[in-house]
Amino acid sequence: MNISKSEITKETSLKPSRRSLPCLAQSYAYSKSLSQSTSLFQSTESESQAPTSVTLISADKAEQVNAEEDNKDSVLKCSFADLSDFCLALGKDKDYMDESEHANYDRSRLIKDSVPKDNSESKAKLSKNDMNYIASSGLLFKDGKKRIDYILVYRKSNIQYDKRNTFEKNLRAEGLMLEKEPAVANPDIMFIKIHIPWDTLCKYAERLNIRMPFRKKCYYTDRSSKSMGSVQNYFRRIKKWMSQNPMVLDKSAFPHLEESDCYTGPFSRARIHHFIINNKDTFFSNATRSRIVYHMLQHTKYENGISKVGICKLINNGSYIAAFPPHEGAYKSSQPIKTHGPQNNRHLLYERWARWGMWYKHQPLDLIRLYFGEKIGLYFAWLGWYTGMLIPAALVGLCVFFYGIFTMNASQVSQEICKATEVFMCPLCDKNCSLQRLNESCIYAKVTYLFDNGGTVFFAIFMAIWATVFLEFWKRRRSTLTYTWDLIEWEEEEETLRPQFEAKYYKMERVNPISGKPEPHQPSSDKVTRLLVSISGIFFMISLVITAVFAVVVYRLVVMEQFASFKWNFIKQHWQFATSAAAVCINFVIIMALNLAYEKIAYLLTNLEYPRTESEWENSFALKMFLFQFVNLNSSIFYIAFFLGRFVGHPGNYNKLFNRWRLEECHPSGCLIDLCLQMGVIMFLKQIWNNFMELGYPLIQNWWSRHKIKRGVQDASIPQWENDWNLQPMNIHGLMDEYLEMVLQFGFTTIFVAAFPLAPLLALLNNIIEIRLDAYKFVTQWRRPLPARATDIGIWYGILEGIGILAVITNAFVIAITSDYIPRFVYEYKYGPCASRFEYGENCLKGYVNNSLSFFDLSELGVGKSGYCRYRDYRGPPWSSKPYEFTLQYWHILAARLAFIIVFEHLVFGIKSFIAYLIPDVPKNLYDRIRREKYLVQEMMYEAELEHLQQQRRKSGHPVHHEWP
Repeated sequence: MNISKSEITKETSLKPSRRSLPCLAQSYAYSKSLSQSTSLFQSTESESQAPTSVTLISADKAEQVNAEEDNKDSVLKCSFADLSDFCLALGKDKDYMDESEHANYDRSRLIKDSVPKDNSESKAKLSKNDMNYIASSGLLFKDGKKRIDYILVYRKSNIQYDKRNTFEKNLRAEGLMLEKEPAVANPDIMFIKIHIPWDTLCKYAERLNIRMPFRKKCYYTDRSSKSMGSVQNYFRRIKKWMSQNPMVLDKSAFPHLEESDCYTGPFSRARIHHFIINNKDTFFSNATRSRIVYHMLQHTKYENGISKVGICKLINNGSYIAAFPPHEGAYKSSQPIKTHGPQNNRHLLYERWARWGMWYKHQPLDLIRLYFGEKIGLYFAWLGWYTGMLIPAALVGLCVFFYGIFTMNASQVSQEICKATEVFMCPLCDKNCSLQRLNESCIYAKVTYLFDNGGTVFFAIFMAIWATVFLEFWKRRRSTLTYTWDLIEWEEEEETLRPQFEAKYYKMERVNPISGKPEPHQPSSDKVTRLLVSISGIFFMISLVITAVFAVVVYRLVVMEQFASFKWNFIKQHWQFATSAAAVCINFVIIMALNLAYEKIAYLLTNLEYPRTESEWENSFALKMFLFQFVNLNSSIFYIAFFLGRFVGHPGNYNKLFNRWRLEECHPSGCLIDLCLQMGVIMFLKQIWNNFMELGYPLIQNWWSRHKIKRGVQDASIPQWENDWNLQPMNIHGLMDEYLEMVLQFGFTTIFVAAFPLAPLLALLNNIIEIRLDAYKFVTQWRRPLPARATDIGIWYGILEGIGILAVITNAFVIAITSDYIPRFVYEYKYGPCASRFEYGENCLKGYVNNSLSFFDLSELGVGKSGYCRYRDYRGPPWSSKPYEFTLQYWHILAARLAFIIVFEHLVFGIKSFIAYLIPDVPKNLYDRIRREKYLVQEMMYEAELEHLQQQRRKSGHPVHHEWP
């Protein structure tokens, strides 16, 4: 089928029908691009392997075409009045109105948006500059025409020549073009540059159902907006102020991303005339081209046999040592970006996003998505949203902390402890500990009050509600991003089987109920068996973690006797603090050591399951890593919060581990200070370690690689792909480490927040650094990762919801059991001075410390001491009828604790459920717009196909119908 541009332009316009009248103006405005795309697909391509027929346009005909197009544009502008009036008549009875279609149209706005005069010139200029930079940066083949879409690297000394040769031969048979070039710095390294031609791009884009733009979205101005109400005017002023906010990015510095302004549909070679193709070199983005090439690399054989397929296996067996898409050039320039503009998208990302000086700016999410793909774009969108939501949590936590500071000296409990000079506490260990005055714990009591005061319960409830609001509003934010990035229907269209799954179960096929095509199938018995083995491995590793925590507990029991008799006076006086600090540091070392083993075991268990798709593999691996590291990181914290000092017995009858080591007791001021110390040290050290491993380690490795190159090569021009090869590769688990770090931090921020209200503030400060650190790492220190697509953050959202539920339960137990909130509450209203009568100005906690301490007769120890010492418990005194038995107050406190846990959990869960019900996952206007655009896309596809059929009928001499034949 040969269709010339002049023949298409001579066609008269169609009679407007009811199907696509709301956007028919855009159909006329883009008739040029439609005709260009038709002839473009049929033009001769020097790099294509199969020539196609083409109708060339002479210079005379081109002048005639331009004149006719100018005349046609003027006719179209004159006909917009009739068209808009007709649209207005159709829309009078409609209640629904959105940005795509309003009841009243502003015709001047319509003409301005529909037929931009200088848009094509600016795009052509931008494309020309991009291609010139690509050529100057060495991102093309040696002929200077074919761009490099992917890079393979291997060593010449490697003996896997036959596999590489077969693999490369099959790649050429699939339609790829390959060019080899040795490395400049290392003669043993060979690079294979891969280019995907236009025909191959179109074939695989259609096979993968990649959605491409085919019609510009039309926006109309509603006249009613001119008479906005007071509330709308208020929000408009806020929006105007936001545009002047220093945190907002300057949009003029970023390229216009036209994909977000276009309707898209699955690409089809048979309907290529529907799509907007201004330039075949830029129609498919770099991310799309790389993704298609990677798909081909993953499904190409290198040996005979069903399992001998994929670049991943070739890298694992050493045939190749790397495979990656190239960066778009250098990220730095000698010329300032403000005066000369960005050299490429990587340079723009560095200047406007990855530099540390941009820490207060919003993130350019659209550009991140364009360069790194939707999956990485969604990660940074989630990280930015999480960081922004931490601001109110950090402010409230800071207020609770400062409330403790300002009321610390007025605390009745702290005052009584600091004034208790004649109260002696029983020895906390058997051999080297002596009696201790209660007032020696004055500092610990004041520090404990900072985290255990009247605002603790309020803050725990606030954080539970905050977690729900954060997750619910993230779902709304995600739905907006998936709509903007055209990911609404992506998962159902593009999810493919893993090559490993296909190779394992190719003999067992089953018809896919969705596609109706046969595909490999894993039998249920085999799946259950593999899952049982995997679950057994998970429980084994969790038991190993518990064993490590038990070893740390034994260490604490052993060394506390040694620290109590230490020769340094400071250690001897604060031996409990020294024991806890040393145990925390040792526990942190064990955590980091076990994490290395967990990653390898989780990788083996996940591969053993043979997940069906890549998303299933990632979700399974992420769940295992989270379970391992969550238990590894929090097991010691759970021990301190709920077990430390709970089962020690009482003086004269202490419980001992293995009948040898006396169990550890809490400090006289309580166990909360130990919990705060454990959380603060682990959170601080882990963040420092993670930041070093994410940035410091790659910086050192890249510096060493550049040092070797400079030492081995003198005045050599290193091409871009070799510079990329010298960078560090993104880890094989993708974003799993990034998400895992943030999700574990989210657990720290919410699960034990009642004991450590400064956790949200520390998380906020860390995340401000984390965003720019990750940005700098992705742009400058890592090879360009594969621009993968995703519609959400995967299994991490479910994990976050689980953490939110666990946080409610944990905080209820921390307040009820670990803190002294419930004992103070019971004393205040049952046993204190306000129990029988209440007088204004009277302190209801007066005498609480003395009431919370029990008596013990020192003469019962048989060490020659007499008198009484005190210990933390509610037991009868030695002179009572039932000495050392639990008192009635103990049972009252226990009942109050259980009642508080039940009431707190039901109250918070009820509030969380109500808030989740009130906040819809998708905004109403977005939901209506999605449904509307689906309808318009279908109707415009019908109109475009009708126009194409009419052109064919006119060319063949058949009669033309204005509706479907």
